[in-house]
Amino acid sequence: MPSPEPSVSANEANVAEQLVRLTRRMQRSQKRHMAHLDIAFTPAQSRLLRIVGHCRDAPPRMADLAERLEVVPRAVTTLVDALEANGTVRRMPDPTNRRVVRIELTDTGRSALRALRGARRAAAEEILAPLTAAEREMLGGLLATLVDGPGEPHRSAAPA
Repeated sequence: MPSPEPSVSANEANVAEQLVRLTRRMQRSQKRHMAHLDIAFTPAQSRLLRIVGHCRDAPPRMADLAERLEVVPRAVTTLVDALEANGTVRRMPDPTNRRVVRIELTDTGRSALRALRGARRAAAEEILAPLTAAEREMLGGLLATLVDGPGEPHRSAAPA
């Protein structure tokens, strides 16, 4: 017999809906700020670019990207194909294992990532404009708790 669903208060349901609406608003705002770019990115492509951009030690493997994106490897192949077609990433062989393919940003990809980060910051500034500095600080702490989980040390915000 299936276990009963945990009860969710009306307030929790409302908060969940507000979070979804805020996420959508953030994506729409970021898209507006990105409109001046020659390259249009899907949210998944943007996330892949950010992940590749954060890998300082070595370009990530396709399998690493699939794990970080929490998708099947075939989905990463599709994303990389599209990004490679627009010149923002390139595949390169792993120097120690010829069966492994690594993904690195091109100069175009680094420029696009800077533009994406700028668009994200502008979108956040637009959305957070009605809040006071103290409210922004409080929201940042609450979001850090939700992102990192209770009891986890809060990571400083990495460039998005």
